[in-house]
Amino acid sequence: MDLLSNILQEAGLRRRVLSLRGLSADAALRFPCERSIGLHVVVQGPVHIHAPKLAAPLALGTGDVAVMARGCDHTLSMAPSLAGLRLLTIGETPAPALVLEPGCSVVVGGAFQVWNAPLHPFFAELPDWFVLRNDARPRLGPLALAVGLMQQEIISQGGHGGDSIVQALLDVIFGYALRELAAERGAVGAGWSHAVRDPQVRRALTLMHERSAHPWTLEEMAQHAGLSRTALAERFRDAMGDTPLNHLRTLRMQRAMRLLAETDIKLEAVAAEVGYQDAFSFSKVFKRTVGQSPKAFRQRNAAEQAHPWRFGAG
Repeated sequence: MDLLSNILQEAGLRRRVLSLRGLSADAALRFPCERSIGLHVVVQGPVHIHAPKLAAPLALGTGDVAVMARGCDHTLSMAPSLAGLRLLTIGETPAPALVLEPGCSVVVGGAFQVWNAPLHPFFAELPDWFVLRNDARPRLGPLALAVGLMQQEIISQGGHGGDSIVQALLDVIFGYALRELAAERGAVGAGWSHAVRDPQVRRALTLMHERSAHPWTLEEMAQHAGLSRTALAERFRDAMGDTPLNHLRTLRMQRAMRLLAETDIKLEAVAAEVGYQDAFSFSKVFKRTVGQSPKAFRQRNAAEQAHPWRFGAG
């Protein structure tokens, strides 16, 4: 099972190309990212990222890819300083016609929105900023090839289906970037990315994702993973910072939020789908985890569908 893809699906991830822009020397672009993971692909540099969490502007060159964790509002400019620049906010300012001139910078900005919280632990461990440098990756590697195809598609301008191709390539680049990010994080410490490197812990995680509604006990899960109860509990806690059954509850609540947000099935059916025998016991756990009852959550989510920054399912 592809665990990362399942995490993104259960989180209700939505995607959108926010901007295909030519950056001019006299303006800067602001990207509000309160509930989105940001991704920028530099088609033509230079580009500088400015953000409150950065000690200094982050300089990007042609072919570089930058990923921002959820909640990292930021601004892009050609110059390392914002002094004297016009500030334009994405979504509020119509995109000008793209002009590919030697002196301009071009960037594709995308948002991968995770609207509802709390989040899966994978999102919590993402660094605020993660940059994949063009000159530090294999030229014939999949990420470099995908970025190259995007650059070619944009530079050629006017080909049939260009918008769809750019969106599809942005998805591909995002997937490869998350894969590299997870590999790097997994090699250096604890957390989900580290846990999945342990075959037995990964087996336990896979069981939870594949059969989250099953009435798992620690003993049964350990048997499937090929470990004793104690060994699984210790290895899982060392890697994830949580117990297996607590993490199972997290996965169930993630799925419950998606079902409440995306369907109109009754509360009893939602409870059964995520492993609870009745709506009452499910509602108690949901409120303790999410901070509001399932009914209140569903009402709030429905009211927020019209929010100007909320992405649709398309």
